[in-house]
Amino acid sequence: MKTLSLTRPDDFHLHVRDGALLTMVIAHSAKQFARAMIMPNLKPPIVTVQQAECYHQEILTALPPEATFKPLMSLYLTEATSIDEIKKAAHSDVVYAFKLYPAGATTHSDLGVKNITSIYPLFAEMEKQDIPLLIHGEVTDEKYDIFDRERVFIERYLVDVHQQFPALRIVLEHLTTAEAVQFVSAASSQVAATITPQHLLYNRNALFSGGIRPHYYCLPILKREEHRLALVNAATSGNPKFFLGTDSAPHTQTMKENTCGCAGCYSAFGALELYAEAFERAEALDKLEGFASFYGADFYHLPRNTDTITLVKSAWQVPDNYGNNEINIVPLAAGSTLQWRQS
Repeated sequence: MKTLSLTRPDDFHLHVRDGALLTMVIAHSAKQFARAMIMPNLKPPIVTVQQAECYHQEILTALPPEATFKPLMSLYLTEATSIDEIKKAAHSDVVYAFKLYPAGATTHSDLGVKNITSIYPLFAEMEKQDIPLLIHGEVTDEKYDIFDRERVFIERYLVDVHQQFPALRIVLEHLTTAEAVQFVSAASSQVAATITPQHLLYNRNALFSGGIRPHYYCLPILKREEHRLALVNAATSGNPKFFLGTDSAPHTQTMKENTCGCAGCYSAFGALELYAEAFERAEALDKLEGFASFYGADFYHLPRNTDTITLVKSAWQVPDNYGNNEINIVPLAAGSTLQWRQS
């Protein structure tokens, strides 16, 4: 196969930041994707519809003139979120979901939820309004090993949330474990999941190959090979519960390469090429279109895109960095060779 044409995909988990960083990275996503679910964990976070509308306009302003990219906004769920704000979000033209970050789970999650059961009334209203709940599914209790935090979150919280609110649409973001695949597969059709390119392509050895490799550090952290294989099997299975969400997270090189480097991998520069790499290795390129272009749109009750994107089989080397003298971003897979490229 020398070319691969797909219905234009969507990215259902994307960080684009704001200010100069937003201006630098947004064109990468707009070139490949028709729509993207924009994460709300800015500083300060996006917690109201009004803030989301302002951020939505900032993203549109930063887009290249020819872009037709549509940002889908999410709100940062807190214990102070009101029932009224959920109703406003459900009737908004720009807000499509709420994002639950357990406090301290990842970048800019300090204002996240500390007591999940305390926000059950908010889940009930979200269920009533049919607005999806997106979850960073990790516990933050330090007594649990970092490699076990996703599994424990599912066992301690997610099973009960799904049982208590069976009609609530839930997306378990950026799966990393076989246990998460099993939970999503066994749950009702109201539960789905996104999978990132880094979790399909790499296991935790990538973090320590020849030394500490900070640009492979993300949260949830890369896991053992058995878990990577479970994610590949899920992504390439044709099961509509699993769909594309890059979790592309731009951090400057200085923020990644320091004594307390930020979590996040920047993949938006060539996200579809990275996914094609993973699907080709699994001999499942025929399953990529459903995963990238159909299943997420269906779950979010959005129309499927009608235009197409074409990848060609043409080896190219990922740059060592993107940016300028003031802002540099080291991408995922920097310096390595990818086999597919957008035409």
